[in-house]
Amino acid sequence: MVDGKTVVPDAPKEEGQATLKMPDGSEIVLPVLLDSAGTQFIDIRKLQSTTGICTFDPGFGSTASCESSITYIDGNKGVLLYRGYPIEELAAEGDMLDSTFLLLHGELPSRAEKRVFGREIKMHTLVHEQLIQFYRGFRHDAHPMAIMCGVVGALAAFYPEVANTRDPAQQLRACYRLIAKMPTLAAMAYKTSIGQPIIYPRNDLSYAENFLHMMFAVPCERYEVDPELAKALEIIFILHLDHEQNASTSTVRTAGSSQANPFACVASGIAALWGPAHGGANEAVLKMLQEIQDLGGVESIPEIIRRAKDKTDSFRLMGFGHRVYKTYDPRAKLMRQVTYRVLEKMGIKDPLLDIAMELEKIALQDEYFVKRSLYPNVDFYSGIVLRALGIPVEMYTVLFAMARTVGWVAQWKEMVSEPVNRITRPRQIYTGHLRRKYVADVDRTESGKIEINGKEGQGVFRGNLLSRMVSTTARPSGR
Repeated sequence: MVDGKTVVPDAPKEEGQATLKMPDGSEIVLPVLLDSAGTQFIDIRKLQSTTGICTFDPGFGSTASCESSITYIDGNKGVLLYRGYPIEELAAEGDMLDSTFLLLHGELPSRAEKRVFGREIKMHTLVHEQLIQFYRGFRHDAHPMAIMCGVVGALAAFYPEVANTRDPAQQLRACYRLIAKMPTLAAMAYKTSIGQPIIYPRNDLSYAENFLHMMFAVPCERYEVDPELAKALEIIFILHLDHEQNASTSTVRTAGSSQANPFACVASGIAALWGPAHGGANEAVLKMLQEIQDLGGVESIPEIIRRAKDKTDSFRLMGFGHRVYKTYDPRAKLMRQVTYRVLEKMGIKDPLLDIAMELEKIALQDEYFVKRSLYPNVDFYSGIVLRALGIPVEMYTVLFAMARTVGWVAQWKEMVSEPVNRITRPRQIYTGHLRRKYVADVDRTESGKIEINGKEGQGVFRGNLLSRMVSTTARPSGR
């Protein structure tokens, strides 16, 4: 920070032009932008307005949707930087407050700034007592991510001032509140699910220590947090703080582009993170290990590896490879070290962990996996560590959401601070019918198979279709 303001790097530089030939033979010249790493981007912002032509890029794999100075990834070299600092150094040598301050404000804090920042965060760890009532409205066996989607969005009801997303002071206060309250909300979700009393936060503990205390302490006994295990958990958090424009982060930015309040934006990020292809991957790893255990344990691994290589087999080996990294995930290297330290310290004998270690050994040596860069990723190792720490499988994605909240609010704050902020509105390639003439129901003929209430039916539908649909969908479920 400089004079109390976040340092903002220069905008991307224009570096040359690209000439595109249009279908009618004409040509259009578009500027080429250069980012800090020297990557080239064709600026197509005026393409549609000047030519009527749009681009097509499902999944946005070749499209930059924003400018950001927060996180940089070089997937080919296995590099991940937060504001220019290697993730390995931040996780191994720093702490949660360092990295959180860095992502929010652009620079590592001085000793005085860190002390003030830590005090600011701890001021917001408590949640409104009325919010606790929300938890009693969920089924006792509800997935914690379902609870988190609801209660995080509900925070806006207790802080209506956040509706003014253009006020810098309110922006920062909302960011601090979300970062501070997420561990409290997560631990409350867990305690509710097992029928134990809610444990209030302790502001004399570090971020990871406080979370472990709220998760595992009970009012009738003293709970001592192991500093080594807390440090392992803190490293997991730091490694997951941000990861460029992934699915959940881009979801937060999309929600924020409509000027939605930050609590609603983070709730949308939680919903996106929930998927097994994203934040639910470490939960999927443990489910896969359990499946292997049911099939015969370590002895069945050669057959599992064979099935994983067989493209006609539906079995999928979870926790290996990454869409971005074409080499070893830099986060996984550090997590591997943490995993072995935790397992050695705790002396755990767990058949699932034995399976995981054998899978790792084979994947690091098997030519099929090495050639395709299918190395164990951060989700593979973090799932093992969380299991060793006693964290229930259904809480894995919740912990991911806790950590990623720092990146989400940093990205949201960066976006809403921009002078011009356009609402996200992707184009589409329309593949449906063009204008058709309405036909009365008595004249309609069979149009093919239609699913109603999950059942496939085929036949000529007449005027009573609507009443039949209502009668099947409005029936109580019995739960």
